[in-house]
Amino acid sequence: MKSESVERKQEESRSSSVSPADLASVKPTGNHDLEDSRYHTGFLRRTTQLLSRYGIETHGIAPVPAEERLETRWYQMFFVWFSANMNILTFSTGTVGPAFFSLGVNDSLIVIIIVDLVVCLLPAFFAVFGPKLGTRAMVQARFSWGYFGAIIPTVLNVFSMQGFLILNCIVGGQTLASLSSHLDDTLGIVIIGIISLVVTFCGYRIIHWYESIAWIPNVIAFITMLGVGYPQLRDNQSAPVSQATAAEVISFASILASSILSWCPMTPDYGVYHSPAASSARIFLYTYLAFFAASVTAHSLGAAFAAAAPNVPAWNGGFNNSSSVGGLLYSVLLPTGVFGKLLTALVALSIPSACAPTMYTFSTSFMAVAPWFAAVPRWVYILISEGVLIPVAIVGAKKFYTTFVDILNIIGYWSSVFSAIILTEHVLFRRASFSEDQYPITTWASHTLLPSGIPAVVAFVCACGALVPFMSQAWYVGPVARHGSGDVGVYVGFVVGAITYALARSFEKTLYKRMSKSVV
Repeated sequence: MKSESVERKQEESRSSSVSPADLASVKPTGNHDLEDSRYHTGFLRRTTQLLSRYGIETHGIAPVPAEERLETRWYQMFFVWFSANMNILTFSTGTVGPAFFSLGVNDSLIVIIIVDLVVCLLPAFFAVFGPKLGTRAMVQARFSWGYFGAIIPTVLNVFSMQGFLILNCIVGGQTLASLSSHLDDTLGIVIIGIISLVVTFCGYRIIHWYESIAWIPNVIAFITMLGVGYPQLRDNQSAPVSQATAAEVISFASILASSILSWCPMTPDYGVYHSPAASSARIFLYTYLAFFAASVTAHSLGAAFAAAAPNVPAWNGGFNNSSSVGGLLYSVLLPTGVFGKLLTALVALSIPSACAPTMYTFSTSFMAVAPWFAAVPRWVYILISEGVLIPVAIVGAKKFYTTFVDILNIIGYWSSVFSAIILTEHVLFRRASFSEDQYPITTWASHTLLPSGIPAVVAFVCACGALVPFMSQAWYVGPVARHGSGDVGVYVGFVVGAITYALARSFEKTLYKRMSKSVV
């Protein structure tokens, strides 16, 4: 008869029949990944070894053992997300309220504060998984989605990260182009893409170093914008605006929520080398403060300046009929002369603070799709991402807001369901614990020892089906949204995903428990 501890591991990991011998046969992973130990052959082997000698990160997707998670500079957990959000892309998300949904500044600010205060809790929660388990986000997902089921969010994450990279480069390119008539979006996109490539190529530690300083020019620029533009912002407070509809408010809230939720499949990746010694509350607090402080500041500034732009001819000319966020920023800073040009250039050149983490997660997610993808080193996927990024961003820049809203919403739909499933699994079925008993990390690459993933796939399909009627996109408006509800698909997906997963996972555990008893 199986021991009680083995039965508990079986129920928590896979809810299926696994022999004690199978559990015992799984050895802890060290520096060499189980899934990518075969890639170092020929040219790839020689190149990877050379890069490793120069300090370039070459570790793949295998969990980082506790004895190798030694980083104790916990302030990095704050700055990596503060820098990634305190930039012009987050600023541009705030402009969507007035520019795309015609909301007034007061309505926009109320929505921003409420949404940021609540939704920033989720990426902060996910950040705790990195130091505690040493797993990349898409590897950790296997403990709820199963080995094969996790392919779904992994593939979606690959496309989502590339979509975000495109948005980042478009905004950066537009900002650089606003400096001179001799520059255009294309050249700016290429410059931003190359800087992002260099930072990301070096890996985890260089990204953290870069993020610790990348926020500085953005904070200076935003403070300067407030100082220069305050009279116009104050006058705009009393400007008449049309009455906001519920659909417009809800849809703007969905855009904000989507932009924040999209970080959930990323945040664990930037704590995998940090020591698990810190309390979960400390990691959570650092990350939450970073997300909230940066998001609410940049979102609010974006909304305020976009709402005022139609009443300030110089700003509106730079905004180019709500199509150039970089032009708006430069036009606000223009009265400061050369200093304003310098700030605008630095803001554009700091866009890689958002690009670098995104491109990094793109590469690790690609490796987690299947063993044969893990057979290619991380740096190759960085080059692939760069090759796709530049031409697509150049095309997408022609219709910025349509591209922006569509990409953010699509990412938000699946990210909300993904977040609900991971959260439900951890809280209800892993007892909110990061212990080896709850997360047997050594089973990360074993499809026989990981959960079946069927409840997660069922919940994902049900949630996606449930949110379709509530969608409101340029290319599709669901029947419920058509009646004036606005786009609530993100919220419907989260709620349905959490409830369906809880029911399906409970049913699976009960079923396999009965099966194991009948076998005994």
